[in-house]
Amino acid sequence: MKLKVKYFGLIAEFVGASEQSVIAKGLSVQDLRHQLETEYPKLKTITYQIAVNQKITSDQYLFNDGDELALLPPFAGG
Repeated sequence: MKLKVKYFGLIAEFVGASEQSVIAKGLSVQDLRHQLETEYPKLKTITYQIAVNQKITSDQYLFNDGDELALLPPFAGG
């Protein structure tokens, strides 16, 4: 399944892009998280959230065709 993934902040630096199309090898957010952390090991060093269609979601979420994902780094208050 082909997904559009957007990266923000430190995550974009780790990946070297602000967005890309990814072929998901699994059906859930957890599967994609594992896939991306294997491809970009620095992702394992930070805590980040994944939003699907502009909503923070759990790792158990199952993808639908056309889903748009965003990897969000930790937010600092101020």
